[in-house]
Amino acid sequence: MVRYQPPKDWQQWVAWLAAGWHGRRRWRLSLILLGMVFARGRRTVTTWLRAVGIKHDFANYDYFLQPLGRKSKKLALRLLTLLLVRLIEGQRVLLAVDDSPTKRYGPKVQGAGIHHNPTPGPADQKFLYGHIWVTLSLLLRHPLWQTIGLPLLGLLYVRAKDITKIPKHHGWKFRTKLVLARGAVLRFAELVKTAGKTLWTVADGAYARRPFLGPLRIRGITVVSRLRKDAALRSVPVPSQTKQRGRPRKYGKERIDLRRCAAHPRGWQQVACFVYGQLATKTIKTFLASYRRAGGLIRVVIVKEDHGCEFFFCTDPDATPREIIEAFADRAAIEQNFRDLKEVWGAGLQQVRKHLHQRRRVQPEPLGAYARGMLGLEQAGGGDPGPGRLTLGRSRPAAVPCRSSQSLAPPDPAERIFVASRQPSPLVENPPPP
Repeated sequence: MVRYQPPKDWQQWVAWLAAGWHGRRRWRLSLILLGMVFARGRRTVTTWLRAVGIKHDFANYDYFLQPLGRKSKKLALRLLTLLLVRLIEGQRVLLAVDDSPTKRYGPKVQGAGIHHNPTPGPADQKFLYGHIWVTLSLLLRHPLWQTIGLPLLGLLYVRAKDITKIPKHHGWKFRTKLVLARGAVLRFAELVKTAGKTLWTVADGAYARRPFLGPLRIRGITVVSRLRKDAALRSVPVPSQTKQRGRPRKYGKERIDLRRCAAHPRGWQQVACFVYGQLATKTIKTFLASYRRAGGLIRVVIVKEDHGCEFFFCTDPDATPREIIEAFADRAAIEQNFRDLKEVWGAGLQQVRKHLHQRRRVQPEPLGAYARGMLGLEQAGGGDPGPGRLTLGRSRPAAVPCRSSQSLAPPDPAERIFVASRQPSPLVENPPPP
């Protein structure tokens, strides 16, 4: 039996996260997280267990990780509940949605396929072979290190033509990236709503599609994303003066050309925004429009930069241009999460073939980053690390926007929020398109 004595606060956090598992096996989660923190070299399950001195009964820990990967969504809900109670101040919760690939090799790897390479490098490698993970991160503002991202959940995306690599008895069904992201956001939205907060979601232009925007708008979730220059925008519908048959018009008659709006010299204004760690003055133009993909009115913001104009939108017409610009700028924190999870925590170094083992190996990686922060290996009193972005793999993961006057133990509100969010919702998850 391994003897260990982590800090009391850390034990309480882990006890809350492990509460959803069977009582005979939940104690293993604490040892696995300790191993993830102290492991050196290649981040594999073997190095995790070796770091905490587990030699003989390692097979039981390996079996424990299988349901841990299958129940990653439940674990992410418990993690978000803990963060809602202890870290998030204010009424707004900001989630970032994006996808990132991990390279793999071998024709027998289940779920792997050929995908576009977001980082081609000097060799201009436009495609890569591997997995795609649709990831959700919680974005928070730190008083010293600006915006930081806390990864919550990663979902494996498998192309329709690669489904044949997965045995039929696993029951794997094809789901697009939009469907995966939508389901995860809706699941978190119930928890955020129960906590009495509003949810904002920021995503790249690839997620500005009707299957993603429509259901979120119906649930009252605000989405901030990027617009194409040729987006099919319409004017704001004018209410009819006389009573007519049929429902009121939802979209305007006139079409709006974003390139013409950006070229027009009138309507520009200066707005002070806090983006990328510094206060900057942006030249912007904003107006309301109707967008069929978003299912109604949106707030459009055109930002003039040195290289041209950038186009953004928000599904909340009452949002201010500063809120929209800052929310999209904060989305860059999820890119830093990808760097930390893959290069520091080894999320793409798993040497397994089955898709269940892929999820078992990758899903606990965000917990390792949180465990390092909970253990406080580099406390805030250890000196100023200097300028730069706080990451989950270096600097001080423990220094997150937490209320220092309170204990880190999960209080009664956490259990109340989690239980209330599990109640069935009267709204349907897949409403009809607008």
